[in-house]
Amino acid sequence: MNSLAVVGAGVMGETLIAGLIRAGWEPSQITAADRHAARLTELSARHGISIADTEPAVAGADAVVIVVKPQDVAEVLPQVASALRPGALVVSLCAGVSTSRLEAALPDGTPVVRVMPNTPAQVDEGMAAISGGSSATAANLEFVTGLLSAVGKVVTVPEKYQDAVTAISGSGPAYLFFVVEAMIDAGVMLGLPRDIATTLVVQTMYGSAKLLADSGEHPTVLRERVTSPGGTTAAALRELEANKVKAAFITAMEAARDRSRDLAGS
Repeated sequence: MNSLAVVGAGVMGETLIAGLIRAGWEPSQITAADRHAARLTELSARHGISIADTEPAVAGADAVVIVVKPQDVAEVLPQVASALRPGALVVSLCAGVSTSRLEAALPDGTPVVRVMPNTPAQVDEGMAAISGGSSATAANLEFVTGLLSAVGKVVTVPEKYQDAVTAISGSGPAYLFFVVEAMIDAGVMLGLPRDIATTLVVQTMYGSAKLLADSGEHPTVLRERVTSPGGTTAAALRELEANKVKAAFITAMEAARDRSRDLAGS
């Protein structure tokens, strides 16, 4: 595929555009469309891409990536459908929107791939899960994997898992930022200056994630290596267990999954 239209030029739309250009795509291959003309002008100046209204952007594309809020999908899909080339691929990064809903609004036989990305894509460390619709081929999934690999890692999952994916990796960065906030506040309460507490917590989070990814060890093994019998870590973990922190995380992610299901049905 030689040409790509990105419909929706918000943070995630620009994240993908910038990642693709870093990965070797030519700016001339990418056209962005958005309801805000000033935003398009800004993106064109920053990345050298083409800009257009939705219909002409879609008409000139081999693949169309839709990156709009779920509540805007009903407005955008007819515009995409009216201009779509026969056989063009549609890739949706719209949270909670099923492939069947997309297919119902597009020409018969249109290949559709649904994606759940997350915000670490902004630093090329995203986690995306993709699912093909009824007309998507292995080649379509391979193309979308390459597309999203420009900004992180990609897994292919059956669509029935997408609500769970949303709860784990889609919303996951917010949970980790929440933990970071709590640890920084704890550091301040323990007497540390906020800037030092922030440096300590952020590097500890970053280093722990890298150790987990690079070592291949189970998190339980790594946790046990830090936890000396009767030591400071054991005392802290006892309090976390007493306050049912693990159970709270599981309940929270179940709530996120259920909300994702609700949004899909709305």
